Amino acid sequence: MRFFENQPAVTNAPEGRVEGVAKVTGSGKYAAEYHAGNMCYAVMAGSTIASGTIKSIHTTDARQVAGVLDIITHTRKPLVPGMADAAKIKESRFGLPVFHTDNIYFKGQPIALVIAETLEDATYAASLISAEYTTTEAKVDFDKAHAAVPLNAAGKERGSADAWRDAPYQSEAEYTIEHEVHNPMEMHATIAHWEGPDKLKLYDKNQGVNNVQRTFARLWNIPADNIEVFSEFVGGGFGSGLRVWPHCLAAIMAAKQVNRPVKLVLTRPQMFLLTGYRPKSWQKVRMGADAGGRFTGLLHQARHSTSVYESFNDGITRISRMVYNISNVKTEQATVPLNMSTPTWMRGPGDCSGAFAVECTVDELSYQLKQDPVALRLKNLAITHDPESGKPWSTHYLNECIEKGAALINWQQRKPLPGQDKEGDWAIGYGMATGMWNAGRGNASAGITMQRDGAITVKTAMTDIGTGTGTGIQNIAHEQTGIAKNKIKIELGNSHLPPAPSQGGSTGLSTISGAVAATCNALKQKLAGYAAAQDDTYKNAQAADIVLSDTGISWQTAGNHFIAYTSLFEKNNLTTVEVEASSGPGAERQQYAFCSSAAHFCRVKVHTKTGKVKIDKMVTVADGGSIVNEKAAANQISGAVVGGIGMALMEEQATDQRYGSLIGNDLAGYHFAVNADAPVIEVAFINKPDKNINPSGAKGLGEVGIIGCAAAIVNAIYHATGKRLRSLPVTPDKILLG
Repeated sequence: MRFFENQPAVTNAPEGRVEGVAKVTGSGKYAAEYHAGNMCYAVMAGSTIASGTIKSIHTTDARQVAGVLDIITHTRKPLVPGMADAAKIKESRFGLPVFHTDNIYFKGQPIALVIAETLEDATYAASLISAEYTTTEAKVDFDKAHAAVPLNAAGKERGSADAWRDAPYQSEAEYTIEHEVHNPMEMHATIAHWEGPDKLKLYDKNQGVNNVQRTFARLWNIPADNIEVFSEFVGGGFGSGLRVWPHCLAAIMAAKQVNRPVKLVLTRPQMFLLTGYRPKSWQKVRMGADAGGRFTGLLHQARHSTSVYESFNDGITRISRMVYNISNVKTEQATVPLNMSTPTWMRGPGDCSGAFAVECTVDELSYQLKQDPVALRLKNLAITHDPESGKPWSTHYLNECIEKGAALINWQQRKPLPGQDKEGDWAIGYGMATGMWNAGRGNASAGITMQRDGAITVKTAMTDIGTGTGTGIQNIAHEQTGIAKNKIKIELGNSHLPPAPSQGGSTGLSTISGAVAATCNALKQKLAGYAAAQDDTYKNAQAADIVLSDTGISWQTAGNHFIAYTSLFEKNNLTTVEVEASSGPGAERQQYAFCSSAAHFCRVKVHTKTGKVKIDKMVTVADGGSIVNEKAAANQISGAVVGGIGMALMEEQATDQRYGSLIGNDLAGYHFAVNADAPVIEVAFINKPDKNINPSGAKGLGEVGIIGCAAAIVNAIYHATGKRLRSLPVTPDKILLG
């Protein structure tokens, strides 16, 4: 991603995201906007049943459409080596073996792929394809199916599982969350181009180009270096781009079949089926507290849906083992196979689902105990050590998040009892909840190319999915080198660049910051090596001894033993200086536990006659370590909060229990929060570095912006109305009837 190249000049442009001009002027290309010579188009046709096998597929009418080049089915396809037989399909761990099976696992499963000269021809021809099936009974009703699925241990039991039963204060309740869909603005799309028998180029919407590269190297049995994947600009992912989905393999198969570049873009209804979702879930939480308000025991059970062809575990109970200092904890979980497509990680994954149940339970106990919800949480936080591993937290400031958030929303004006604050027909309520996420760090590499004038380009394969990673990299490179930001270019999202993991799980900046810092140090030392030929002072120099500027290199302080870059380049006959370095976690992972966290506060108005909920104000205070780019970080948190509002009040993908069809699977039928639903969202940060996690001290923010958000809203609704609602989304009918 060359963020600064081929962009129109902007006079007096404000400092902002490095990719900002490319995005707002349209010069930045998304996956479907590329063009390859002699490109054709592919459209998938889906099954009309939810369970069974294909007896025959009728493609004759479709083949008569002008412009149709070929049609791929399970009986006519280029064989993918990694799916040559059932054993290899299982070994591939790819998920849906698209066009390599006659089994039907869910309604809408791709059964044919039309390849044509134009999108219109391909779309029309796909509508003419039909099939005959042997139908078997489909299981799509989670509510009926889940109780029969036995629970299994999820993590090691701590203390006594029944300790909660002996507590003087107890809460025992069930919670449900409906099926939710990512719905990023940009459709998933792939352009596949075989440049030779074993050389492949892909333009693909994803959150990790190296993951895509490795996946298809394995499936097609070709060297990874022979596959180049571009994902330069991503119009929202929310987790939907963390996996490699069947449509991407289908596009590659189509390009192999017709020996031409092929573009495949999913429709919005196909996005509901083929790129994952948050699975529907059931939870039961049993929790006890002593008379002083100390939590004594917790039993957290959860089940959620998965597909019949692949088991996906969302880890819903994981958060129960992290936040509070509870000696007695047991967690159990199970997945429920249904004739639906496979779910995946979505906006804070299972921790987001689990936090809803646990944080509502804590809120309920606070009212039983007649203790303030803020004070109760502060009393029980596991603030010094990770209760799961026993390791000391490297840094942990959730208590400061709670205290700061309470002040920002004027928590002290909240009336202790529910239903006491009114404004006409509106009931006013305050609620809060916490969120936590393991702060991870992976292995990554980065490179720098320096030009004669001192301008540098920082390069890594990591994709910026809109979280501001490119700008964060620029800021870190500026701080590490001293070179002005306007002389630092960023290149991302190409698998041929220095390798990096996928952008997800709040690990992107934490991971890449170390590689950028290491590469900046490598640049300093390489320049010092060239400088030593002119000045012995630079012999055996360490990176810490070197000071860079826009124009040259100095020893320890700016201007001391200064040598201009132009002189270095000339004396050493250089055109560019290239360096690359890698970085990753080390021994600190054995010494410390790492976490990011947030406190969410909400003020709601609930209309007593209609059940309408209006979010009056949200406050989220996050501990994400050092905040490398405050504007982008605040945007990321506020966007996550909007996602939490949708989760709490609107998002629900319904399924026709008779036929396995998704109902309202488009942006008209599926409701999520939009600008009009977003209140004033006040975001604040603790902004204290974690010096153990990586050189930048940044811990990650993406997940904690939503984990706990829905619980805060539902807790506020209880405070406003006195009605404890345990099923998401909380729609007006539930408030009126609850």
